[in-house]
Amino acid sequence: MKAVTVATRKWPLRATKPFFSFRRSLQLESYGVFHVVNPSTAQVIAELPVDSPASVDAKFQALEAGQKQWHATGIVERRSALERFNELLRRNVPSLAKTLTLETGKPISQAKNEVRATVDRVRFYLENCDQVLQEQTVLQTNVLQEKLLYEPLGVVANISAWNYPYFVSANVFAAALLTGNTVLYKPSEHASLTGLEIAKLLYEAGVPKDVFIVTTGKGETGAAVASLKGLGGLFFTGSHKTGVEIAKQAAGNLVKMQLELGGKDPVYVRSDIPNVAAAAASIADGAFYNCGQSCCSVERVYVDRAIYGEFVEHFITTVKGFKVGDPLKSDTYIGPVARQPQLSFLASQVNDAVEKGAKMVSNLGLDINTDGFYFPPTVLSDVNHTMDVMREESFGPLIGIQSVDGDLEALNLMKDTPYGLTASVFCKHSADAEQILRELQVGTGYWNCCDRVSPRLPWSGRKGSGLGVTLGLDGIRAFVQPKGILLQNPAT
Repeated sequence: MKAVTVATRKWPLRATKPFFSFRRSLQLESYGVFHVVNPSTAQVIAELPVDSPASVDAKFQALEAGQKQWHATGIVERRSALERFNELLRRNVPSLAKTLTLETGKPISQAKNEVRATVDRVRFYLENCDQVLQEQTVLQTNVLQEKLLYEPLGVVANISAWNYPYFVSANVFAAALLTGNTVLYKPSEHASLTGLEIAKLLYEAGVPKDVFIVTTGKGETGAAVASLKGLGGLFFTGSHKTGVEIAKQAAGNLVKMQLELGGKDPVYVRSDIPNVAAAAASIADGAFYNCGQSCCSVERVYVDRAIYGEFVEHFITTVKGFKVGDPLKSDTYIGPVARQPQLSFLASQVNDAVEKGAKMVSNLGLDINTDGFYFPPTVLSDVNHTMDVMREESFGPLIGIQSVDGDLEALNLMKDTPYGLTASVFCKHSADAEQILRELQVGTGYWNCCDRVSPRLPWSGRKGSGLGVTLGLDGIRAFVQPKGILLQNPAT
Protein backbone atom coordinates (compact mmCIF):
# COMPACT_ATOMS: atom_id res chain seq x y z
CA MET A 1 0.00 0.00 0.00
CA LYS A 2 1.35 3.40 -0.90
CA ALA A 3 1.40 6.56 1.14
CA VAL A 4 -1.19 9.26 0.48
CA THR A 5 -2.13 12.32 2.45
CA VAL A 6 -4.88 14.22 4.20
CA ALA A 7 -6.19 17.06 2.04
CA THR A 8 -5.16 20.34 3.57
CA ARG A 9 -5.39 22.86 0.78
CA LYS A 10 -4.69 21.18 -2.53
CA TRP A 11 -4.92 17.60 -3.74
CA PRO A 12 -3.20 16.32 -6.91
CA LEU A 13 -5.47 14.56 -9.39
CA ARG A 14 -4.33 12.56 -12.36
CA ALA A 15 -7.04 13.34 -14.85
CA THR A 16 -7.64 13.98 -18.53
CA LYS A 17 -8.18 17.60 -17.51
CA PRO A 18 -7.31 18.56 -13.92
CA PHE A 19 -10.09 20.29 -12.01
CA PHE A 20 -7.86 21.63 -9.26
CA SER A 21 -4.86 20.53 -7.22
CA PHE A 22 -4.40 20.02 -3.50
CA ARG A 23 -1.18 20.33 -1.45
CA ARG A 24 -0.55 17.33 0.80
CA SER A 25 0.62 17.51 4.38
CA LEU A 26 -0.07 14.42 6.52
CA GLN A 27 1.34 11.11 5.30
CA LEU A 28 -1.22 8.34 5.71
CA GLU A 29 -1.71 4.84 4.37
CA SER A 30 -4.12 4.21 1.51
CA TYR A 31 -5.67 1.19 -0.17
CA GLY A 32 -4.65 2.45 -3.58
CA VAL A 33 -6.81 4.52 -5.90
CA PHE A 34 -10.21 4.53 -7.56
CA HIS A 35 -11.29 6.08 -10.83
CA VAL A 36 -13.82 8.84 -11.31
CA VAL A 37 -15.73 8.16 -14.55
CA ASN A 38 -17.70 10.57 -16.70
CA PRO A 39 -21.02 8.74 -17.23
CA SER A 40 -21.65 10.64 -20.47
CA THR A 41 -18.52 9.23 -22.13
CA ALA A 42 -17.56 6.29 -19.87
CA GLN A 43 -14.06 7.84 -19.74
CA VAL A 44 -11.90 8.11 -16.61
CA ILE A 45 -11.52 11.77 -15.68
CA ALA A 46 -9.69 11.52 -12.34
CA GLU A 47 -7.94 9.17 -9.95
CA LEU A 48 -8.33 9.55 -6.19
CA PRO A 49 -6.89 7.73 -3.17
CA VAL A 50 -8.90 5.17 -1.23
CA ASP A 51 -8.70 5.91 2.47
CA SER A 52 -7.75 2.93 4.62
CA PRO A 53 -9.26 2.34 8.09
CA ALA A 54 -6.03 3.77 9.51
CA SER A 55 -6.29 7.00 7.53
CA VAL A 56 -10.00 7.31 8.36
CA ASP A 57 -9.16 6.97 12.05
CA ALA A 58 -6.35 9.54 11.79
CA LYS A 59 -8.73 12.04 10.22
CA PHE A 60 -11.27 11.36 12.96
CA GLN A 61 -8.60 11.98 15.61
CA ALA A 62 -7.71 15.30 13.99
CA LEU A 63 -11.35 16.37 14.00
CA GLU A 64 -11.80 15.29 17.60
CA ALA A 65 -8.85 17.45 18.60
CA GLY A 66 -10.21 20.44 16.69
CA GLN A 67 -13.81 20.26 17.87
CA LYS A 68 -13.50 21.98 21.26
CA GLN A 69 -11.69 24.95 19.76
CA TRP A 70 -14.22 25.24 16.94
CA HIS A 71 -17.08 25.25 19.44
CA ALA A 72 -15.25 27.79 21.58
CA THR A 73 -14.93 30.23 18.67
CA GLY A 74 -18.60 31.06 19.15
CA ILE A 75 -21.55 31.32 16.82
CA VAL A 76 -20.57 34.74 15.43
CA GLU A 77 -17.29 33.48 13.97
CA ARG A 78 -18.80 30.21 12.80
CA ARG A 79 -21.59 32.07 11.07
CA SER A 80 -19.12 34.43 9.39
CA ALA A 81 -17.19 31.50 7.93
CA LEU A 82 -20.36 29.93 6.52
CA GLU A 83 -21.47 33.27 5.11
CA ARG A 84 -18.16 33.55 3.26
CA PHE A 85 -18.57 29.98 2.03
CA ASN A 86 -22.03 30.80 0.74
CA GLU A 87 -20.67 33.80 -1.15
CA LEU A 88 -17.99 31.60 -2.72
CA LEU A 89 -20.68 29.16 -3.82
CA ARG A 90 -22.61 31.99 -5.42
CA ARG A 91 -19.56 33.32 -7.26
CA ASN A 92 -18.42 29.96 -8.59
CA VAL A 93 -21.65 28.45 -9.90
CA PRO A 94 -20.40 27.79 -13.49
CA SER A 95 -17.21 25.95 -12.53
CA LEU A 96 -18.80 24.02 -9.65
CA ALA A 97 -21.71 22.96 -11.84
CA LYS A 98 -19.36 21.78 -14.59
CA THR A 99 -17.46 19.52 -12.19
CA LEU A 100 -20.76 18.13 -10.94
CA THR A 101 -21.95 17.46 -14.50
CA LEU A 102 -18.70 15.79 -15.55
CA GLU A 103 -18.70 13.28 -12.70
CA THR A 104 -22.44 12.56 -12.31
CA GLY A 105 -23.93 13.26 -15.75
CA LYS A 106 -26.40 15.76 -14.32
CA PRO A 107 -27.46 18.20 -17.08
CA ILE A 108 -25.56 21.45 -16.67
CA SER A 109 -28.67 23.58 -16.27
CA GLN A 110 -29.85 21.34 -13.43
CA ALA A 111 -26.37 21.31 -11.88
CA LYS A 112 -26.37 25.11 -11.83
CA ASN A 113 -29.83 25.06 -10.26
CA GLU A 114 -28.56 22.80 -7.49
CA VAL A 115 -25.57 24.99 -6.63
CA ARG A 116 -27.68 28.17 -6.67
CA ALA A 117 -30.38 26.61 -4.52
CA THR A 118 -27.78 25.37 -2.04
CA VAL A 119 -26.95 29.01 -1.36
CA ASP A 120 -30.55 29.55 -0.24
CA ARG A 121 -30.48 26.37 1.82
CA VAL A 122 -27.34 27.39 3.69
CA ARG A 123 -28.85 30.84 4.19
CA PHE A 124 -31.76 29.20 6.02
CA TYR A 125 -29.35 27.61 8.48
CA LEU A 126 -27.49 30.89 8.91
CA GLU A 127 -30.70 32.76 9.69
CA ASN A 128 -32.16 30.18 12.07
CA CYS A 129 -29.31 28.58 14.02
CA ASP A 130 -29.50 31.18 16.82
CA GLN A 131 -33.00 30.24 17.92
CA VAL A 132 -32.01 26.59 18.20
CA LEU A 133 -28.83 27.29 20.19
CA GLN A 134 -30.37 29.84 22.55
CA GLU A 135 -30.27 28.84 26.22
CA GLN A 136 -33.61 28.79 28.00
CA THR A 137 -34.68 29.20 31.61
CA VAL A 138 -37.66 26.91 31.96
CA LEU A 139 -38.26 27.53 35.69
CA GLN A 140 -37.29 30.45 37.93
CA THR A 141 -38.28 30.68 41.60
CA ASN A 142 -36.62 32.01 44.76
CA VAL A 143 -35.46 28.47 45.45
CA LEU A 144 -34.74 26.87 42.11
CA GLN A 145 -33.65 27.71 38.61
CA GLU A 146 -33.90 25.19 35.78
CA LYS A 147 -31.99 25.89 32.58
CA LEU A 148 -31.89 24.17 29.24
CA LEU A 149 -28.86 24.49 26.99
CA TYR A 150 -27.73 22.78 23.81
CA GLU A 151 -24.31 21.33 23.11
CA PRO A 152 -22.80 20.01 19.87
CA LEU A 153 -22.64 16.28 19.25
CA GLY A 154 -18.87 16.35 18.69
CA VAL A 155 -17.45 14.81 15.53
CA VAL A 156 -20.20 14.22 12.97
CA ALA A 157 -19.67 11.76 10.12
CA ASN A 158 -21.51 12.41 6.88
CA ILE A 159 -21.62 9.56 4.36
CA SER A 160 -23.22 11.44 1.51
CA ALA A 161 -24.94 10.76 -1.82
CA TRP A 162 -24.05 11.49 -5.44
CA ASN A 163 -27.40 12.50 -6.90
CA TYR A 164 -27.61 15.88 -5.12
CA PRO A 165 -24.17 16.22 -3.51
CA TYR A 166 -24.50 19.93 -2.70
CA PHE A 167 -27.98 19.65 -1.24
CA VAL A 168 -27.39 16.44 0.68
CA SER A 169 -24.02 17.41 2.12
CA ALA A 170 -25.07 20.98 2.99
CA ASN A 171 -28.02 19.58 4.95
CA VAL A 172 -25.40 18.07 7.25
CA PHE A 173 -22.25 20.17 7.21
CA ALA A 174 -23.92 23.60 7.30
CA ALA A 175 -26.04 22.80 10.35
CA ALA A 176 -23.28 20.75 11.97
CA LEU A 177 -20.59 23.41 11.62
CA LEU A 178 -22.84 26.24 12.78
CA THR A 179 -23.78 24.33 15.92
CA GLY A 180 -20.13 23.70 16.83
CA ASN A 181 -19.49 20.22 15.49
CA THR A 182 -16.62 19.10 13.31
CA VAL A 183 -17.36 17.04 10.20
CA LEU A 184 -15.81 13.94 8.64
CA TYR A 185 -17.22 14.03 5.12
CA LYS A 186 -17.31 10.90 2.98
CA PRO A 187 -18.70 11.88 -0.44
CA SER A 188 -19.97 9.20 -2.77
CA GLU A 189 -17.29 7.80 -5.05
CA HIS A 190 -19.49 9.13 -7.89
CA ALA A 191 -19.30 12.72 -6.56
CA SER A 192 -15.90 12.89 -4.87
CA LEU A 193 -14.60 15.75 -7.02
CA THR A 194 -17.55 17.82 -5.89
CA GLY A 195 -16.81 16.82 -2.29
CA LEU A 196 -13.25 18.09 -2.66
CA GLU A 197 -14.54 21.33 -4.19
CA ILE A 198 -16.77 21.82 -1.14
CA ALA A 199 -13.79 21.32 1.18
CA LYS A 200 -11.71 23.75 -0.86
CA LEU A 201 -14.34 26.48 -0.55
CA LEU A 202 -14.86 25.87 3.16
CA TYR A 203 -11.13 26.24 3.79
CA GLU A 204 -11.02 29.38 1.67
CA ALA A 205 -13.91 30.73 3.73
CA GLY A 206 -11.93 30.28 6.93
CA VAL A 207 -13.11 26.91 8.24
CA PRO A 208 -10.02 25.32 9.86
CA LYS A 209 -8.59 22.18 8.32
CA ASP A 210 -9.17 20.20 11.52
CA VAL A 211 -12.87 21.10 11.45
CA PHE A 212 -13.93 19.71 8.07
CA ILE A 213 -12.03 16.80 6.48
CA VAL A 214 -12.87 14.75 3.40
CA THR A 215 -12.26 11.02 3.22
CA THR A 216 -12.44 9.38 -0.21
CA GLY A 217 -13.10 5.85 -1.38
CA LYS A 218 -15.88 3.38 -2.03
CA GLY A 219 -17.89 1.09 0.23
CA GLU A 220 -14.94 -0.08 2.29
CA THR A 221 -14.09 3.49 3.24
CA GLY A 222 -17.71 4.18 4.14
CA ALA A 223 -17.71 1.08 6.33
CA ALA A 224 -14.59 2.34 8.11
CA VAL A 225 -16.30 5.67 8.76
CA ALA A 226 -19.48 4.01 10.05
CA SER A 227 -17.46 1.78 12.39
CA LEU A 228 -15.58 4.61 14.11
CA LYS A 229 -15.84 4.63 17.88
CA GLY A 230 -16.45 8.00 19.49
CA LEU A 231 -18.55 9.64 16.79
CA GLY A 232 -21.12 12.10 18.03
CA GLY A 233 -23.41 11.43 15.08
CA LEU A 234 -23.57 9.45 11.87
CA PHE A 235 -25.59 10.86 8.98
CA PHE A 236 -26.06 8.72 5.88
CA THR A 237 -27.92 9.38 2.63
CA GLY A 238 -28.32 6.63 0.08
CA SER A 239 -30.17 3.43 -0.71
CA HIS A 240 -32.22 1.45 1.78
CA LYS A 241 -29.95 -1.58 1.37
CA THR A 242 -26.77 0.36 2.11
CA GLY A 243 -28.46 2.24 4.95
CA VAL A 244 -29.29 -1.04 6.69
CA GLU A 245 -25.65 -2.14 6.38
CA ILE A 246 -24.42 1.21 7.71
CA ALA A 247 -26.76 0.86 10.69
CA LYS A 248 -25.43 -2.63 11.44
CA GLN A 249 -21.84 -1.43 11.35
CA ALA A 250 -22.54 1.48 13.70
CA ALA A 251 -25.00 -0.22 16.06
CA GLY A 252 -22.42 -1.48 18.54
CA ASN A 253 -21.14 2.03 19.16
CA LEU A 254 -24.56 3.41 20.15
CA VAL A 255 -23.96 6.47 17.99
CA LYS A 256 -26.77 8.88 17.15
CA MET A 257 -27.75 7.93 13.63
CA GLN A 258 -29.81 9.44 10.84
CA LEU A 259 -30.57 7.56 7.66
CA GLU A 260 -32.05 9.39 4.68
CA LEU A 261 -33.01 6.56 2.35
CA GLY A 262 -34.96 5.98 -0.83
CA GLY A 263 -38.61 5.82 -1.71
CA LYS A 264 -41.20 4.59 -4.16
CA ASP A 265 -43.09 7.85 -4.21
CA PRO A 266 -46.68 7.74 -5.52
CA VAL A 267 -48.90 10.29 -7.23
CA TYR A 268 -52.68 10.05 -7.48
CA VAL A 269 -54.58 12.05 -10.12
CA ARG A 270 -58.31 12.39 -9.37
CA SER A 271 -60.90 12.75 -12.07
CA ASP A 272 -61.77 16.29 -10.92
CA ILE A 273 -58.35 17.74 -11.74
CA PRO A 274 -59.09 21.00 -13.60
CA ASN A 275 -56.30 20.69 -16.19
CA VAL A 276 -55.20 17.17 -17.13
CA ALA A 277 -52.48 18.35 -19.49
CA ALA A 278 -50.89 20.61 -16.86
CA ALA A 279 -51.00 17.84 -14.27
CA ALA A 280 -49.37 15.41 -16.70
CA ALA A 281 -46.58 17.89 -17.48
CA SER A 282 -45.91 18.56 -13.80
CA ILE A 283 -45.82 14.86 -12.92
CA ALA A 284 -43.59 14.02 -15.89
CA ASP A 285 -41.09 16.61 -14.66
CA GLY A 286 -41.31 15.09 -11.18
CA ALA A 287 -40.57 11.66 -12.61
CA PHE A 288 -37.75 12.51 -15.04
CA TYR A 289 -35.93 15.51 -13.55
CA ASN A 290 -32.29 14.60 -12.83
CA CYS A 291 -32.88 11.50 -14.96
CA GLY A 292 -35.28 10.23 -12.28
CA GLN A 293 -32.39 9.92 -9.83
CA SER A 294 -33.95 11.63 -6.82
CA CYS A 295 -35.12 9.99 -3.62
CA CYS A 296 -38.35 11.98 -3.98
CA SER A 297 -38.80 11.44 -7.73
CA VAL A 298 -42.27 10.34 -8.79
CA GLU A 299 -41.92 6.55 -9.08
CA ARG A 300 -45.51 5.39 -9.65
CA VAL A 301 -48.61 7.15 -10.93
CA TYR A 302 -52.27 6.26 -10.29
CA VAL A 303 -54.87 7.94 -12.48
CA ASP A 304 -58.65 7.77 -12.21
CA ARG A 305 -60.00 5.60 -15.00
CA ALA A 306 -62.29 8.40 -16.22
CA ILE A 307 -59.30 10.48 -17.37
CA TYR A 308 -56.67 7.74 -17.72
CA GLY A 309 -56.37 7.72 -21.53
CA GLU A 310 -56.24 11.50 -21.75
CA PHE A 311 -53.63 11.70 -19.01
CA VAL A 312 -51.33 9.07 -20.56
CA GLU A 313 -51.53 10.82 -23.94
CA HIS A 314 -50.52 14.18 -22.43
CA PHE A 315 -47.82 12.54 -20.30
CA ILE A 316 -46.17 10.87 -23.29
CA THR A 317 -46.35 14.10 -25.30
CA THR A 318 -44.51 15.89 -22.50
CA VAL A 319 -41.80 13.24 -22.26
CA LYS A 320 -41.30 13.29 -26.02
CA GLY A 321 -40.36 16.94 -25.64
CA PHE A 322 -37.53 16.23 -23.20
CA LYS A 323 -34.15 16.77 -24.87
CA VAL A 324 -31.85 13.79 -24.25
CA GLY A 325 -28.16 14.24 -24.88
CA ASP A 326 -24.84 15.71 -23.83
CA PRO A 327 -25.28 16.96 -20.24
CA LEU A 328 -22.89 19.85 -20.88
CA LYS A 329 -25.35 21.37 -23.38
CA SER A 330 -27.69 23.92 -21.84
CA ASP A 331 -30.82 22.56 -23.54
CA THR A 332 -30.32 18.95 -22.40
CA TYR A 333 -33.00 17.82 -19.97
CA ILE A 334 -32.05 14.15 -19.61
CA GLY A 335 -28.45 13.00 -19.51
CA PRO A 336 -26.95 9.62 -18.66
CA VAL A 337 -27.61 7.71 -15.47
CA ALA A 338 -24.70 8.09 -13.08
CA ARG A 339 -23.88 4.39 -12.63
CA GLN A 340 -23.48 1.83 -15.38
CA PRO A 341 -25.00 -1.12 -13.43
CA GLN A 342 -28.28 0.80 -13.25
CA LEU A 343 -28.80 0.26 -16.98
CA SER A 344 -29.36 -3.48 -16.62
CA PHE A 345 -31.51 -2.98 -13.53
CA LEU A 346 -33.83 -0.58 -15.37
CA ALA A 347 -33.97 -2.91 -18.37
CA SER A 348 -34.99 -5.78 -16.10
CA GLN A 349 -37.89 -3.73 -14.71
CA VAL A 350 -39.06 -2.89 -18.23
CA ASN A 351 -38.82 -6.51 -19.38
CA ASP A 352 -40.70 -7.75 -16.32
CA ALA A 353 -43.52 -5.25 -16.88
CA VAL A 354 -43.86 -5.96 -20.63
CA GLU A 355 -43.89 -9.71 -20.05
CA LYS A 356 -46.77 -9.18 -17.60
CA GLY A 357 -48.83 -7.09 -20.01
CA ALA A 358 -47.65 -3.50 -19.71
CA LYS A 359 -47.50 -1.24 -22.75
CA MET A 360 -44.18 0.51 -23.34
CA VAL A 361 -43.33 3.78 -25.03
CA SER A 362 -39.56 4.25 -25.12
CA ASN A 363 -36.69 5.77 -27.11
CA LEU A 364 -38.46 9.09 -26.73
CA GLY A 365 -36.21 11.68 -28.33
CA LEU A 366 -33.10 9.52 -27.85
CA ASP A 367 -30.48 10.09 -30.53
CA ILE A 368 -27.17 9.45 -28.80
CA ASN A 369 -24.01 8.09 -30.39
CA THR A 370 -21.92 7.51 -27.29
CA ASP A 371 -20.44 4.90 -25.00
CA GLY A 372 -22.00 6.67 -22.02
CA PHE A 373 -24.57 5.31 -19.59
CA TYR A 374 -27.73 6.43 -21.38
CA PHE A 375 -31.13 4.84 -20.79
CA PRO A 376 -34.01 6.00 -23.00
CA PRO A 377 -36.79 7.72 -21.06
CA THR A 378 -39.48 5.06 -20.82
CA VAL A 379 -43.19 5.22 -20.00
CA LEU A 380 -45.07 2.06 -19.04
CA SER A 381 -48.87 2.11 -19.05
CA ASP A 382 -51.41 -0.56 -18.06
CA VAL A 383 -49.18 -1.60 -15.18
CA ASN A 384 -50.17 -3.25 -11.89
CA HIS A 385 -48.64 -4.24 -8.57
CA THR A 386 -47.45 -7.63 -9.77
CA MET A 387 -44.76 -5.75 -11.69
CA ASP A 388 -41.38 -4.82 -10.22
CA VAL A 389 -41.61 -1.28 -11.62
CA MET A 390 -44.45 -0.54 -9.20
CA ARG A 391 -42.79 -2.23 -6.23
CA GLU A 392 -39.04 -1.61 -6.35
CA GLU A 393 -37.31 1.76 -6.48
CA SER A 394 -36.33 2.44 -10.11
CA PHE A 395 -34.07 5.48 -9.65
CA GLY A 396 -33.88 6.23 -13.35
CA PRO A 397 -35.83 7.61 -16.34
CA LEU A 398 -38.62 5.05 -16.04
CA ILE A 399 -42.21 5.37 -14.81
CA GLY A 400 -45.31 3.19 -14.55
CA ILE A 401 -48.86 4.56 -14.84
CA GLN A 402 -51.83 2.57 -13.50
CA SER A 403 -55.55 3.23 -13.74
CA VAL A 404 -57.71 3.18 -10.59
CA ASP A 405 -61.38 3.39 -9.72
CA GLY A 406 -61.61 6.23 -7.24
CA ASP A 407 -59.99 7.34 -4.01
CA LEU A 408 -60.18 4.10 -2.04
CA GLU A 409 -58.34 1.99 -4.60
CA ALA A 410 -55.78 4.73 -5.11
CA LEU A 411 -55.19 5.05 -1.38
CA ASN A 412 -54.78 1.30 -0.90
CA LEU A 413 -52.25 1.12 -3.74
CA MET A 414 -50.34 4.14 -2.47
CA LYS A 415 -50.05 2.41 0.92
CA ASP A 416 -48.85 -0.82 -0.67
CA THR A 417 -45.12 -0.17 -0.25
CA PRO A 418 -42.35 -0.65 2.32
CA TYR A 419 -41.32 2.98 1.77
CA GLY A 420 -42.73 6.27 3.03
CA LEU A 421 -40.91 9.35 1.79
CA THR A 422 -43.33 11.53 -0.20
CA ALA A 423 -46.75 11.29 -1.85
CA SER A 424 -48.76 13.63 -4.07
CA VAL A 425 -52.41 14.15 -4.89
CA PHE A 426 -53.55 16.15 -7.93
CA CYS A 427 -57.17 17.24 -7.63
CA LYS A 428 -59.44 20.29 -7.52
CA HIS A 429 -59.76 20.84 -3.76
CA SER A 430 -56.96 20.96 -1.19
CA ALA A 431 -59.20 19.48 1.51
CA ASP A 432 -59.66 16.30 -0.53
CA ALA A 433 -55.92 16.00 -1.08
CA GLU A 434 -55.11 16.61 2.56
CA GLN A 435 -57.60 13.97 3.69
CA ILE A 436 -55.82 11.38 1.54
CA LEU A 437 -52.32 12.55 2.50
CA ARG A 438 -53.09 12.32 6.21
CA GLU A 439 -53.88 8.63 5.72
CA LEU A 440 -50.42 7.88 4.32
CA GLN A 441 -47.25 7.09 6.25
CA VAL A 442 -44.99 9.58 4.49
CA GLY A 443 -42.73 12.37 5.64
CA THR A 444 -43.96 14.92 3.07
CA GLY A 445 -47.25 15.30 1.21
CA TYR A 446 -48.00 17.47 -1.83
CA TRP A 447 -51.14 18.89 -3.41
CA ASN A 448 -50.87 19.62 -7.15
CA CYS A 449 -47.07 19.48 -7.07
CA CYS A 450 -44.34 16.92 -6.43
CA ASP A 451 -40.60 16.41 -6.06
CA ARG A 452 -40.03 19.55 -4.00
CA VAL A 453 -37.94 20.14 -0.90
CA SER A 454 -38.24 23.24 1.28
CA PRO A 455 -35.51 24.19 3.79
CA ARG A 456 -38.27 25.50 6.07
CA LEU A 457 -39.91 22.07 6.46
CA PRO A 458 -38.38 18.99 8.08
CA TRP A 459 -37.35 16.27 5.63
CA SER A 460 -37.98 12.80 7.00
CA GLY A 461 -39.04 9.35 5.94
CA ARG A 462 -41.32 6.69 7.33
CA LYS A 463 -40.85 2.92 7.32
CA GLY A 464 -38.04 1.92 4.93
CA SER A 465 -37.35 5.50 3.86
CA GLY A 466 -35.20 6.32 6.83
CA LEU A 467 -34.70 7.57 10.36
CA GLY A 468 -34.30 11.10 11.66
CA VAL A 469 -34.75 14.57 10.22
CA THR A 470 -32.84 17.05 8.11
CA LEU A 471 -33.95 20.58 7.14
CA GLY A 472 -36.26 22.85 9.08
CA LEU A 473 -35.56 23.77 12.69
CA ASP A 474 -35.71 20.07 13.53
CA GLY A 475 -32.87 19.55 11.07
CA ILE A 476 -30.72 22.00 13.05
CA ARG A 477 -31.68 20.43 16.38
CA ALA A 478 -30.45 17.11 15.02
CA PHE A 479 -26.88 18.33 15.53
CA VAL A 480 -27.17 19.36 19.18
CA GLN A 481 -27.94 17.52 22.37
CA PRO A 482 -29.87 19.07 25.27
CA LYS A 483 -28.42 19.48 28.74
CA GLY A 484 -30.47 20.34 31.80
CA ILE A 485 -28.99 22.47 34.58
CA LEU A 486 -30.71 22.65 37.99
CA LEU A 487 -29.54 25.41 40.35
CA GLN A 488 -30.86 25.40 43.92
CA ASN A 489 -30.34 28.33 46.28
CA PRO A 490 -28.31 26.99 49.26
CA ALA A 491 -29.82 29.56 51.62
CA THR A 492 -33.24 27.92 51.50
